[in-house]
Amino acid sequence: MAVDPRTPVIVGVGQFTERIDDPDYRGMSAVDLATAAARAALADTGADEAQVAQSVDTVFGLRQFEISGPMPARLGKSNNYPRSVMKRLGGDPARVVLEPVGGHSPQKLVAEAGNAIVGGDADVVMIMGSEPGSTAKYFADKDDKPDFTENIDGQLEDRGHQIFSYIDDYTVQHGLTGAPAQYGLLDNARRARLRLGVEEYRHQMAELFSPMSKVAARNPFSSSPVERSVEEIETITDENRMICDPYPRLLVARDTVNQGAATVLMSIDSARRLGVPEDKWVYLHGYANLIEQALLDRADLGAGPASVLAAHEGLRVAGIGVDDIATFDLYSCFPFPVFLICEALGLSADDPRGLTLTGGLPYFGGPGNSYSLHGIAETAVQMRSKPGQFGFVGANGGIMSKYSVGIYSTRPTEWPTFCSTELAKQVAALPTVPVTKTADGVGTIETYSVRYDWPVRTGIIVGRLNADGSRFMATSEDVDLVSLMSEGDPLGAKIVVTPMENGNRAVLR
Repeated sequence: MAVDPRTPVIVGVGQFTERIDDPDYRGMSAVDLATAAARAALADTGADEAQVAQSVDTVFGLRQFEISGPMPARLGKSNNYPRSVMKRLGGDPARVVLEPVGGHSPQKLVAEAGNAIVGGDADVVMIMGSEPGSTAKYFADKDDKPDFTENIDGQLEDRGHQIFSYIDDYTVQHGLTGAPAQYGLLDNARRARLRLGVEEYRHQMAELFSPMSKVAARNPFSSSPVERSVEEIETITDENRMICDPYPRLLVARDTVNQGAATVLMSIDSARRLGVPEDKWVYLHGYANLIEQALLDRADLGAGPASVLAAHEGLRVAGIGVDDIATFDLYSCFPFPVFLICEALGLSADDPRGLTLTGGLPYFGGPGNSYSLHGIAETAVQMRSKPGQFGFVGANGGIMSKYSVGIYSTRPTEWPTFCSTELAKQVAALPTVPVTKTADGVGTIETYSVRYDWPVRTGIIVGRLNADGSRFMATSEDVDLVSLMSEGDPLGAKIVVTPMENGNRAVLR
């Protein structure tokens, strides 16, 4: 099939992982990790690496955890992350961008880069990401710390961290300062919808994630290449301690990693000019990017209608069905996002195609906002080995807040068009729940989490006031209530909530 020479194709992918138990462990910076991955991506093109690097005109950089909020990077940082990497590679792009927070960003940026190429605003684009969480932990208690501060001149379009698009003063005040507590609310809300008990649901989560660990055990880029059984994942031990209800450690994304990933996209014209072999080309056949309602507005905290729409829309744009997909890589920071897409597409935990190509965030590693760039890299490699078949990447951002889907294949196709307007209207028309921020009276627990990582074990509650059905948040250190939340099942329990100066407090009624 002959396609327009402006059609974008992925031509190079690269990954890099540094494990703390490696004999040559260095404790690399974000720039160093991204540089290693970008070099691998340039080599993967099969063309002259220096020539490709010099031809890159646009770079999208993914934001690391250390610059994903208002706190400073403890070991210093580059003031222009993408240009620092490109300088090491011998490139000088006309435009560089630093993307906001969000695990959906890698797939979202593939679509954005492709649209720029089709529109003539770019010819050769690199997307890069890295996460030096292991380095930060390694040097945390050491006196002799490295200084990764780097100042480099040049244009930078910094889109800001935008972390407050996911959280606000009210949710932070009530303990939603980390992903485990945030997703704990969602998984427990889903459990409520399915009317499952605590142990039964934990078993299902372990059954979902155990096969992922088998993939991670075979992946040379995994941060923790260890196969885990269902029993090992669901059994609470000193090693597999509870982090935030309902998650023991082996169900939580592993963020203390040193990982980097990169991909190179270019027009077919540029690929031919630079001598990239055609067997390297991977096409995007379908994509979709959608945003969920704000967390507390959602009628069902155990659902994700916009994410489901995105999954179906990606397939529709590609003109295929779920049975046509050969590989999946579903964002798996916690079970909830995987459960959600599996429900939407009719997939089971033991689907013979698997649900991940990397090994999943708890086992492969959870390199912050750049995880799905690894998923895209693995998908591209798989598609080259399975010519004409299709790979599905599902990338999730925020508190199940944004979802981006990509459908990949070596089968030639024109650049797809995704029109989000109508679907965004559908999301905007969904019902919402009124929120009473200063809650006072008798209420019912709608969903919950428990923070075991605080000095005092603390319950995190989303409830409904009996008086008007409005939703509220509260925390609790009440011995009876926290005991019920951590050792029993508090869903539907009656509580009394009282407003305090720094948030609502709840006790068992």
